[in-house]
Amino acid sequence: MTKRFLKYAIPSALAMFISSLYTVVDGIFVGQGVGDSALAAVNIVLPFTVMLFGLASMFAIGGGALVSKNFGANNTERAVNIFRQVFKFLLIISVVISVIGVIFTEPIVKLLGATERLQGLSVEYLRFYALFCIPNLTGIVLSSFVRNDGRPKLAMVSTISGAITNVILDYIFIFQLGFGIKGAAIATGLGQIVTVCMLFPHFLKGEGQLTFGNVKISKGLIKEFSLIGFPSFFAQASYSIIVLLHNIALAKYVGEVGISAYSIINYLTTNIYMVLYGITLGVQPLLSYSYGRKDVEKLIGFFKITCVASILISGFFVITSFSFGQKIIGIFTRDPYIAQLAYKALRIASFSYFVVGINLNTLVYYQAIEKPKYANISCVCRSVIFLPICLTLFGGMFGINGIWISAIVSESLTFITIKLIANIKTSTQAVLTELNVELKGK
Repeated sequence: MTKRFLKYAIPSALAMFISSLYTVVDGIFVGQGVGDSALAAVNIVLPFTVMLFGLASMFAIGGGALVSKNFGANNTERAVNIFRQVFKFLLIISVVISVIGVIFTEPIVKLLGATERLQGLSVEYLRFYALFCIPNLTGIVLSSFVRNDGRPKLAMVSTISGAITNVILDYIFIFQLGFGIKGAAIATGLGQIVTVCMLFPHFLKGEGQLTFGNVKISKGLIKEFSLIGFPSFFAQASYSIIVLLHNIALAKYVGEVGISAYSIINYLTTNIYMVLYGITLGVQPLLSYSYGRKDVEKLIGFFKITCVASILISGFFVITSFSFGQKIIGIFTRDPYIAQLAYKALRIASFSYFVVGINLNTLVYYQAIEKPKYANISCVCRSVIFLPICLTLFGGMFGINGIWISAIVSESLTFITIKLIANIKTSTQAVLTELNVELKGK
């Protein structure tokens, strides 16, 4: 079991780490090549870009869970049909979002809280980012389906190749050609095009069980995979809300320097978040396949291994933050005050990821066994209920330090809430009993 976990989890986590690392390099190039205001502008747009990632995750995990479940139940034909419908629907949604993002850029950045000084840079970044919505979304989704089709290494290599392309183009566009903040957005889009081009042959040449093909979209199937995948979208939407609420609180209590410091923290914590998410994304095919085979022992076993792995990774991140945090932050900004704020925030915020990892594992597990209700409750708790209360309460009482500790408290309260209302073992037994009844009825 551990061997299979490592086979899927390590490539996925590594791909996510390299992918998020280029986001860090993106931040370094933007901060050093364009300035701290551009760094803040990227952070203003972050909720929109995270929402797109959340939408892609909804398609990837919702569709992937159904595909792997049907592989596990030896129903390959239905699995292929599900993949084709999900991909066709994704293309339609991608085009719509791209058009909206390009046409309504200014209203969107205003809605995201851009100040008058940051509005121009925010508009420029978002408009060029939106142009590449199709490859940005399809790259993430196809990587996940390749993983569900038994080729986790291909998913890793394609993602890393896109990331390396992005880093090289970042340097060329920002420093050599002087494109400014739009250069970062264009580099990201072209990097994703490389990823998509590497993944396409798998489906075109029939290198796995999943292949492209024209199908009629079924409303019933769209509803089914959307309900399962929605918590993944909700989780990323929650993260967008978290960033937005922090930006508002920091603008109120600290000002734009606080937002600049927080943008640096986001670049760094995105790495650990994406590694933790990569592990859960990697283990999802194993969970869904085990669910299709009604194997309770493996379902619980994979969940436990994932939790142990996330705790170890979070511990490494905390140690790294305390040991090398100042030097890493210094790469992003030359302003000593912003650097001081960011380092203080990093030391506090890093501890929250012990709980974030467990919450992510629990969320994806409930999606894999088609019980998204508990995953949705988790998302509501962490961003809609607990975080606003914590930011208001602690921000008012302790100022900027209160803002930084709010994430730890809200994530911990979310963890406690889910433990009180649901149990992994009993939920698994119940859902497998329901599945058996459903199969007998057919």
